Amino acid sequence: MISRFWYIIGFAAVCLTPLLSPGTERTPASQADVFSTVILPVFQQNCVKCHGKQEKVAGELNLLQLENADQLLSTPETLKNMIEAVDSGYMPPESETPLSEKTRQQLVASLQVYLKKSIASAKSLPATPIRRMNRFQYNNAVQDLFQLKVEVFSLPERMMREHDNYFQPQTGKMPQQVTVGSRPLGKSQLIEKRLGGVAAFPQDLRAENGFDNRADHLSLSPLLLESFLRLSRSIVTSSDFNKKTCGIWKEFFASPSKGTTKAETQAIVAARLRKFLTRAFRRPASDELVERYTAYVMQQIQQQRPFTESMQDAAAAALASPQFFYLYDQSADSEIPHSNGIDDFALASRLSFFLWGSIPDETLLDLAAAGKLHEPDVLTEQVSRMLHDDRLKRFCDSFPVQWLQLERIISSTPDRQRYPQFYFSKYRASMHMMLEPLLLFETLLIEDQSVLKLIDSDFSYRSDLLEAWYRDGKQGNAGSPVTVNFRRVPVEDRRQGGVITNAAVMTMTSNATRTQPITRGAWIAGVILNDPPKPPPADVPVLEDKPKAGEENLTLRERFAAHREHASCAGCHQRIDPLGFALENYDAAGLWRETYPNGRTVDASGKLFSKHEFANIVEFKDVLLVEKDRFTRAFAAHLLSFALGREMGVADSLALEKIVEETAAADYRFQSLIKEIVLSPPFLQSRVRQENESVTETSNATSK
Repeated sequence: MISRFWYIIGFAAVCLTPLLSPGTERTPASQADVFSTVILPVFQQNCVKCHGKQEKVAGELNLLQLENADQLLSTPETLKNMIEAVDSGYMPPESETPLSEKTRQQLVASLQVYLKKSIASAKSLPATPIRRMNRFQYNNAVQDLFQLKVEVFSLPERMMREHDNYFQPQTGKMPQQVTVGSRPLGKSQLIEKRLGGVAAFPQDLRAENGFDNRADHLSLSPLLLESFLRLSRSIVTSSDFNKKTCGIWKEFFASPSKGTTKAETQAIVAARLRKFLTRAFRRPASDELVERYTAYVMQQIQQQRPFTESMQDAAAAALASPQFFYLYDQSADSEIPHSNGIDDFALASRLSFFLWGSIPDETLLDLAAAGKLHEPDVLTEQVSRMLHDDRLKRFCDSFPVQWLQLERIISSTPDRQRYPQFYFSKYRASMHMMLEPLLLFETLLIEDQSVLKLIDSDFSYRSDLLEAWYRDGKQGNAGSPVTVNFRRVPVEDRRQGGVITNAAVMTMTSNATRTQPITRGAWIAGVILNDPPKPPPADVPVLEDKPKAGEENLTLRERFAAHREHASCAGCHQRIDPLGFALENYDAAGLWRETYPNGRTVDASGKLFSKHEFANIVEFKDVLLVEKDRFTRAFAAHLLSFALGREMGVADSLALEKIVEETAAADYRFQSLIKEIVLSPPFLQSRVRQENESVTETSNATSK
């Protein structure tokens, strides 16, 4: 996994893996010339002081040992980290002479040539590991499999509740006003029609800087496996699981007409099970599998068990099967053209769990059965269809909440004395704040607007409370304690708009009494730029909330200066301080301020990527928009990671470049970005061969 290498040495030096061994094919003379005329001279003049000449070699990388271009080709991870550190302006560090912009661009371009060749020579992509469904996916899959008109169980992780059926992606337009609820509104938000007596398994936690569908976090302990068995039984035996709530009741559970012979009954059971198991297991049910389930049902019937209950037993057995709750790929037949990819049934599942958080529908399975789903035109058409389906709401209920880490707002409690307007009755303003960025996300997706508006939008959705909050910081009309009305409003003040400067993010990245610039900077680094910092050293003291004696007249930036002087922190602060202090005009509850309580003027200036200077938050947004491809790549990497259930690796770099290139050509439109992700090699291709064989064997063994 890339996390094992990503931050080997910290931010005081380039994040590099241990160098470097010869052993790749010989480099052409033209590339060797680039190595000797561009790369090696820059390294010798600007890098070997720390990476080779000192007794303690920074990052375990001794560039004095670098003798030829072939050594670079053997370590793509090292090349990738070199490029990121130099291109972002973090190397050389602030304490050293910076590279000229021309030299920087030449070095990055030269290293990129080697990286592309190194990745191409590997001819493989990271594995998409076998993993079980998370709780959200399991609920959706069961609901779709049985066409349930109720929820399977309550899902507190769904932070926004729709109350007026506003989500209509087929129209391509969001309404001017929506009525929604949010998780902190209390238990009333979880009172919904659902199957009685069904208890969900524990919520799956979001991976750090990732999502709750990551394979390395979705383990299956014996206790959890046992809970799946109990859960499957409780679903089909619930008193609320009946012909009124189950859409397939008549075609699957209802008894055949009286007078049906045993042979006819067996044929009916087999036909019903074949269709059901194909849908449940997301690929054609084999004759052996259908015969085994049919034999079980017929045995139950012969023992005088009612037909419906016997079919319920079979359905419960399917839900408890690893073939249902495990997600795994199967490679395409080696004799067909797209043999390096997953087969069409695995592609159907990958696509449906990405955009719908559930099993594929009959259209996807039919196209997979016809061997057509992988065809680019067909696949593009299906992505468009899925983006205009109501089930897209599940993607919006899952991805943006986790990407933005909005669960953090739930525990945010600004000081009551400083922010009494944050609290009303037994509720908090945060229940309104958290909904604003989610509604913006949904609108940009449904209306196929530019993803760059996630940085700086000219509209937003706001309640009366939020309108007052942004206007003058006073408490507005909180409205109903059960539902909240949000209106679409223009945003003319660029200090507002987008997901970065909204009140939810500003509040959740602060503590009760003051802002936390480092926390805010780390949030931007991880969420917006997909470049999360590593945890701080254990021996670095935490900044006290109250200034020490003699520090009362210092600004927060001045008080943090001591941290930058710590040897192991300086490089890190070089990266995240400009990001965090750019937001210093927003206080601990997201309200605008020009001065600190001590009267000192807030300084939000800085330099991004060691080359773009800015004086305030508007100029900071402008810098991010100048670097729009950097943001688009980061956002695409988050989406691709979510789609595949794994971290991004160096081998994904070329695909991400292509995704950004095509998205830019389409004016950065959201749906174009989604389509390019689906058409990318990491989404379409199978795992490394030896890992694929191992996982397939594991899945087959488990299924038996």
